[in-house]
Amino acid sequence: MSSPRERAAALRAEIERHNRLYYDEDAPEITDAEYDRLFRELQALEAEHPQLATADSPTQRVGGAPAKDLAPVRHEMPMLSIRTETDTDDTGAANFDARIRRELGLEPGDAPVEYAAELKLDGLAISLRYEKGALLRAATRGDGEVGEDVTANVRTIHSIPLKLKGKAPEILEVRGEIFMTRAAFEKLNQRQARAGEKLFINPRNTAAGAVRQLDPKVTAQRPLSFYAYGYGVMRGFRAPRRHSELLDAIEALGVPVNRERKVVKGAEGLIAYHATIGEKRGSLPFDIDGVVYKVNDLDAQHDLGNVAREPRWAVAHKYPAQ
Repeated sequence: MSSPRERAAALRAEIERHNRLYYDEDAPEITDAEYDRLFRELQALEAEHPQLATADSPTQRVGGAPAKDLAPVRHEMPMLSIRTETDTDDTGAANFDARIRRELGLEPGDAPVEYAAELKLDGLAISLRYEKGALLRAATRGDGEVGEDVTANVRTIHSIPLKLKGKAPEILEVRGEIFMTRAAFEKLNQRQARAGEKLFINPRNTAAGAVRQLDPKVTAQRPLSFYAYGYGVMRGFRAPRRHSELLDAIEALGVPVNRERKVVKGAEGLIAYHATIGEKRGSLPFDIDGVVYKVNDLDAQHDLGNVAREPRWAVAHKYPAQ
């Protein structure tokens, strides 16, 4: 027979594995009833042995007491917005590449610039601050300088790890997007209709409203998802040279990153990526309103810097409105 401590640790690991299979990989291995049995067993163990309850336990995702208001959080590193390229044609990508080459002082015969191309998710930007591997705080973007503390709400989102895997840095701030899949949104509205409640308008507004609820238990009832797309403050972390490699490192720590990202070269690579995702757009399980291009070399990003509240090294390239 295993000790209560060993059994609790085994249950936590098993439940988080099933959470990952269900929420991140869409490949559940057990029924909801079997999952509930494991969850209730862990709850009972932690109730009987309070010293076994940990901050990163799956039982802590159900939400705490309602907040009176959302406390302000000053971002140690500002959360910048990305400039939008409204030209939905190929020239939108070509113009961005031409501007980057000009600002980097490249000649026509120089090698093409390498870019990290990603989806532009239609959700709510969020900052996740991990200290020694544990999720310490979650904050909205706000005005870029000051956001709102939504930690209790974000802890209810199953795809966001409460504890990082492996050897975690002293401080790692992950930035990404909280959103709702189309299927989850439809199920939520079906549930609302059965209960005679008001229907929600669209996934984006529903996700944003859920994150900013004063009662975490309400957020816990909303089927939210998360993908990381960047970073903020990092300490005790040897950052790689490329943005794409940094996303790979964040994913290795257990934080979900969308797999539709790609490293491309020059305007031709950007145009091809924009076209490929445009063809896939309708079949994606969530809404996007464009793609994002980022200069992949982190030193080059630093050299290019920012203008106003926007980085010079990135742009969002839209699609025609649906």
